[in-house]
Amino acid sequence: MGLRSAFPWWSYVPMDETPSFRIEDLVETHPGLALLRLATLIAESGGKDGADEDTLDLMFEQMEIGALDSLSPAEMWPEFARGLMAPAPAAMVKALRECGVLEIMLPEVASLFGVPHITDTADEIDLGVLILNSLAEAARRNAPLEVRFALLVMHAGKSDSPREHLPVHYRHMERGIPRINDICDRFAPPEVCRDLALLALQECERVGRVSPIRAGPVAAMLERTGAFRDPELFARLLLVATCDYFGYGDKVGSTHPKVDLLLSARTACAAVDGAGLDDEDLATARAQAIAVAFRSERWAEA
Repeated sequence: MGLRSAFPWWSYVPMDETPSFRIEDLVETHPGLALLRLATLIAESGGKDGADEDTLDLMFEQMEIGALDSLSPAEMWPEFARGLMAPAPAAMVKALRECGVLEIMLPEVASLFGVPHITDTADEIDLGVLILNSLAEAARRNAPLEVRFALLVMHAGKSDSPREHLPVHYRHMERGIPRINDICDRFAPPEVCRDLALLALQECERVGRVSPIRAGPVAAMLERTGAFRDPELFARLLLVATCDYFGYGDKVGSTHPKVDLLLSARTACAAVDGAGLDDEDLATARAQAIAVAFRSERWAEA
């Protein structure tokens, strides 16, 4: 992606035969928005390699001279959301980080790069790499904006976990909730983005611990995550969990096995007639239905 020095910085366009960027996308706009638009166009080009050195140098120079200084996060949001919804959102985030803009816009996310995270094997994964991988998976699955936003911010409480505990992140939820709320207060995304991000923070890792021999906790999780009262939000949570699962890079198949268990559990609960049952009895009936579906008859009989 070469750059034409004859144009003002916000008018740079590629010089290849089939350019992905158009000059009209960048001219006559606020320099800060032009900087973000360039990152967005990198994402929209769909390239896996991201920006080249010339483009990153250009973005860094504009960041250093204060192109973003007079922009509020709410003014940045439409352009950033456009990049998140592009075919390669990870390329945008990667470019913003490499030129120093991510640290200005989203320090809570920028600080996650280089932080180790536990996996279900003996290996560790860099949280920043996990975020980029999960965003790429979300794009492959045509995930909606709120899913991509949740994947971006749900690890925000892990950046300053005590070093002696790494790669485990104890009590990260307590640190993550105010950070996610602060991000949402600054950027003012749709409220569903906040709702799903907070839900994913609290429940996504628990999805990975779902067990077919623990019908009671599974029933409680379904109730807690809105499987019965807000099935659309529940479906979005499962999509977040699936993209995060494949973000580790060592998974096979096309579905998250624990998500499949939860879906089977919800189907089993659909057969429960809750008429005349109070909340406690309904929860018990659902747990028994799940136990039977999971072939945990001993629990169901008990």
